[in-house]
Amino acid sequence: MSGAGTRENVFATRMALTNTKLRLKGAQTGHSLLAKKRDALTTRFRTILRKVDEAKRKMGRVMQLASFSMAEVTYATGDIAYLIQEQAKQASFRVKAKQENVSGVVLPAFEVDRTTGSDFNLTGLGRGGQQVLKAKEVYAKAIETLVELASLQTAFTILDEVIRATNRRVNAIEHIVIPRLENTVKYIMSELDEMDREEFFRLKKVQGKKKRDTTARNAAPSDSESTMQTGSEYNEAEHPVDLLSSKDEDVIF
Repeated sequence: MSGAGTRENVFATRMALTNTKLRLKGAQTGHSLLAKKRDALTTRFRTILRKVDEAKRKMGRVMQLASFSMAEVTYATGDIAYLIQEQAKQASFRVKAKQENVSGVVLPAFEVDRTTGSDFNLTGLGRGGQQVLKAKEVYAKAIETLVELASLQTAFTILDEVIRATNRRVNAIEHIVIPRLENTVKYIMSELDEMDREEFFRLKKVQGKKKRDTTARNAAPSDSESTMQTGSEYNEAEHPVDLLSSKDEDVIF
């Protein structure tokens, strides 16, 4: 007797039924936890997606302002690329990385560490100094926005991969593992019920045979006694006893 659907190849025993039920309980618990994790990651994913869209729009506006400010510097002072290269001694911006844990998923986050220095202080001293300072601040804002966008985009990519993997696990447990274990439990229970019915039928047959044997043994002695009684009566009828010919023993008082 086999259960419907895909099941595991196991022997139908009480121990196998207990182990399969424990595995089914664990699969259901794991499915519930993974579903909650997927929901939490999806919520964070949508939040990051909204922030990415805002950061991209902001990046477009900032880069537009930076391009205009650079055009103003070029118009006011000419080409100052060689002056910037000569005066740049160390980086004014450094990117620091940290980690954020979201439902067991580690997401990197980047931050800008701006170092205030004396670079480019003399640039545009003769002319165009105001345009140079404006371009400097606009490009600093553009770098901060770019780092923020990079952090959001990295988290977005990681969450996308993790959500897909979690969805595959949830679907596999829900549509493959749990139905297979449930079919295995049904199969084992049906086999055990069938074995119980067979055992009950066998016991009934054995009990009936014992009753028949007991009845036969009880009837055998009564048949032999009736046969012996019939034989004695037959002998008396064939050979009657003569009371006058028999002599009684003397009785002494």
